Amino acid sequence: MPGFEIFGEEERKEVEEVLETGVLFRYGFEGARQGRWKAREFEAELAGRLGVGYCHLCASGTAALSTALAACGIGAGDEVIVPPFTFVATIETILYAGAVPVFADIDETLCLDPAAVEATLTPRTRGVAVVHMCGAMARIDELRDLCAKKGLILIEDACQALGGTFRGQPLGTFGKMGCFSFDPVKTVTCGEGGAVVTDDRKLYDIAQSFADHGHDHLGNDRGKEGHPILGMNYRISELNAAVGLAQLRKLEAMVERQRANKEVLKRAIGRFPVVSFRPIPDEAGDSATFLTFFLQDEGRAREAAAALGREGVDGAFYWYDNNWHYLRKWDHLFEISGWTKGDLIFGDCPKGDLSPNPGQSSKL
Repeated sequence: MPGFEIFGEEERKEVEEVLETGVLFRYGFEGARQGRWKAREFEAELAGRLGVGYCHLCASGTAALSTALAACGIGAGDEVIVPPFTFVATIETILYAGAVPVFADIDETLCLDPAAVEATLTPRTRGVAVVHMCGAMARIDELRDLCAKKGLILIEDACQALGGTFRGQPLGTFGKMGCFSFDPVKTVTCGEGGAVVTDDRKLYDIAQSFADHGHDHLGNDRGKEGHPILGMNYRISELNAAVGLAQLRKLEAMVERQRANKEVLKRAIGRFPVVSFRPIPDEAGDSATFLTFFLQDEGRAREAAAALGREGVDGAFYWYDNNWHYLRKWDHLFEISGWTKGDLIFGDCPKGDLSPNPGQSSKL
């Protein structure tokens, strides 16, 4: 259930408070904004709900991923292990950081298989970007322990999983940094928006600076701020933050409703013996944003997806054919000559293998 389905007076009130001041920019203008800091308020409330020390809002989930990579120092030549089933932004941000995405298999959870991750490690592996796909968690405890054992940076892409937990701990809080999205179809939406969270003050300081052209945000005079690092413009506006703030305060009720709706659907579909459901490491922590079920073979899966579509079930995907979330459909990743001069990232790697040592990466 995307949050826009329950827009109401709460969102309108927060937006009107911003418009009354005329200050849409998240920084500065202290005299005019009448003490209203919607981005700061959102950050404080999200950090509190997740039980983390620091939160920084930015323009999108994609911006959050880029910011997390920068803050963690991942860059040229570093390998980052990723799943082949994710939104393409997970891969794009690694490429734009100058790093190399290396694909490892997913398991029945539809998230990274810890054993496949370990089998994919090379001396160049710097980190793991685990995606809590479709609102439910990966085997995050095993991946956290593996990264700790191998000295790797764990970044959580929890963009689809706000409100989800694993054994009571919020998703997005197991790694060095966690990333969230508040785009138009997320449970909490700002229209466009994202967030990075961490318990590490140094990582937070880099993140909040990187997302605003390197400003250090010390003092009250923006014109006198220092620029300790290079950065990008990944700022969120006060208007977007205002909408998200009202939405965030509805999160528990939205997740509760999603879980109730999903349980009704599972009971109905589960009557058919040909159906099995995606295993979730902690059912109680599922954010319930998606319902995924399995059939015996490809033919039946395609038939079921088509039949659901004919009956008006919007968004009944056969994941193997999905155009947004699966490596199989991302030909543009292997045809990047229009992005810059030549194949600077892939070199001679064959299609389907983004590791620098062809044949070493896990099966796709």
